[in-house]
Amino acid sequence: MREVPIGGDMIRLGQFLKLADLIDTGGEAKVLIAAGDVTVNGEVDIRRGRQLHPGDVVAVRGRAVRVIA
Repeated sequence: MREVPIGGDMIRLGQFLKLADLIDTGGEAKVLIAAGDVTVNGEVDIRRGRQLHPGDVVAVRGRAVRVIA
């Protein structure tokens, strides 16, 4: 599993998807999240503003990435 560092102690889900190169645009994030195609720690989350912290695992389209500090 790939690890992606964040600059602080928290990042929002929509921002992290772009930072981790799991999506190309913010619009794509909105659509995928609303459709239930994104999981956080193994559970579907439809909140684009969900706060992620180091240790969280985000998965999209079969690709999983861990948030690290």
